[in-house]
Amino acid sequence: MTEVDVDITRITQTDPDAKRLQLLRCVGPVVATALIAAVGDARQFTNGRQKAASLGLTPRQHSSVGQERSGHQQAYVRSLLVHGARSALRTAPTKDDRLSQWFVRLSQRAHPNVACIALANKMARLAWALLYRHRDCDPVLAAA
Repeated sequence: MTEVDVDITRITQTDPDAKRLQLLRCVGPVVATALIAAVGDARQFTNGRQKAASLGLTPRQHSSVGQERSGHQQAYVRSLLVHGARSALRTAPTKDDRLSQWFVRLSQRAHPNVACIALANKMARLAWALLYRHRDCDPVLAAA
């Protein structure tokens, strides 16, 4: 285990926001800490759509917050969320929760890549909401 891994583990065990984020599907310790770093103060965004747009998870960026869509940090977080969504695509058909069923239906009518971006977008919005409100998530949206 590297020093970075130890730091990430320590942060995710002690930071309440990191603990909250890890309850979401597709979010583990690395993604949680990356989201916290990328979001910073969640109040800088009016809503989750602005945060998703700043990560490049919407067709167009409509936020006027001054966050750039490009950039290494944003691309890194975006790729983590998309990879998590790709992983969820494999397991969603075996789950019966509302989010999994939505994801399965979407992946049947849209290209799997489009479905993965949609789930990554949803996770970014949920992450923003958790960081903005400092509340735990709905168990229906939590990882199964």
